[in-house]
This record gives sequence, C-alpha cells and structure tokens, in this order.
Amino acid sequence: MLEKEKLRKADIYSGFVIFLFGLFIVLLAAKMPMKDSWGGVQNVWFVSPALFPLFVGGVIMLMGALLTRTALKMAGIKAFAETVRWLASKDLFQFLISDSVIRFYAIVVLFLSLVYLTIPRIDFFLSAILFLTVFITMFYFDDDQLLKKLFYFYLAGIGVLIAYFALGLDAVLGRFVPFSGDVLALCFILAYCIYAWRLIRFRPPLRKKYRTSLIVAVAAPFVVCPIFKYFLLVPMPTEGLIVAVLDYFWYFEF
Repeated sequence: MLEKEKLRKADIYSGFVIFLFGLFIVLLAAKMPMKDSWGGVQNVWFVSPALFPLFVGGVIMLMGALLTRTALKMAGIKAFAETVRWLASKDLFQFLISDSVIRFYAIVVLFLSLVYLTIPRIDFFLSAILFLTVFITMFYFDDDQLLKKLFYFYLAGIGVLIAYFALGLDAVLGRFVPFSGDVLALCFILAYCIYAWRLIRFRPPLRKKYRTSLIVAVAAPFVVCPIFKYFLLVPMPTEGLIVAVLDYFWYFEF
C-alpha cells in the first residue's frame, strides 16, 4: 500500500509534466497556418498540417490533467503537501546524486552528446566507436562506483570537445592538421580506454568484460557502416579521417 501511495504522489508531478509537454506541442502547432493559398488555390482549415499535432497535443494535455486529478484524489492534498516539502528538503539533493539517478544522467548525456556533438562534427566511425565504448563499459561492468568514475571522465572529455568546437579551434587547426577534430576524438577514445583499463586491471572478471566491450565497440561500426557506405552507397552523416582511410583502400587511391 505504501508503494502505491508513493507512486500516486509521483503521478501528481508526472501528470503536470505531461500536461506541459502537451501544451508545448499545441503552442508550436498553433504557429502553423490553418488555411492559406498556394498557387492560387485556397486551402480550407480541415486540411491544415496543424490539425494532427493540435489533436495529439490536446490529448496529451487531457491525459496529463486526468493523471494529476486522479493522483490528487487518491493521494490527497496532505500527501501533495508532504511531497512539496520533500522537494524543498535536502532529501531531494540526496536523491539526485543517488546511484540510480546517476545512471539516468549517464544515458541522457551519452545520447545527447552523440546526436548533437559528435555525429554532426566527427567522423561517424569514431563517433560510433566512442559511444559504444563508453556505453558498454559503463553498464556492462555492472558497478556503480566504476560507472560514476567513467561517467565523470567522459564528461570531462565532452567538455574539452565542446570547448574545442565552440572556440572555433577546429577551423584554425584544420589549416595545419587534416581532420584535427577527428584526431582529438581518437585521442579521447584512447584516453578513455586507458583510464578504464587502469580502473579494472586488477579485477580478472572485469578484464574479460573490458576486452569484450572493446571488440564489440570497434567491430560493430566496421562491419555495419561499410555495408551502407560502399555497397548501399549511403553516405555517412560526417565523413572524416576513418572514411578517408577506407576510401584509399576501397578505391585504391595510392
């Protein structure tokens, strides 16, 4: 019963967040034209592209409001007040730095850095290898303390990459060092691998997992990506150092 009560308290805020998300969709959809003229033809409102996101956003808002209402009805205003007090206490900070939440942070940071930082700017092979190496070692070791150390090391490396591209050093160094951003990413991968090895070198079970992680992280991109690149003729999102080397061998450009 206690567990159900906790879930209902959480539903109050979950429903509110869902409601805000639906409102966000509605506000964006409201900026779309409801009717307009294209090529002299007047379109009516019921064929507007805004209708579907407006409907989806409205339903999400309704579901969020109902979830919050149901949770308040079952948990009561007193429980809601207790939760507000908890949010204002130091217990919230303890929760935010707990092991389970750190794992969530790691997943979010990994995917955000992959999508918004490495893939648009670094050779896709290196981006994939970096992501897989970090993701697999963090969670395959199944050790929260190791995960924290690896995550903080990754954060430091990502910070260096962000500063490197934000300051325009890629364009400056690119005049003297070809694929300078890819070289930096390669150094980051090697530094991460060395750091991870130093953490687990005296633990034989983890050493085996480490070797398996590296094999999978390196082999997967070099098996899948060349199929798309050279057989299906699908270009990589960003082609840099590794693609250039593979092109030399594939097209015999010596």
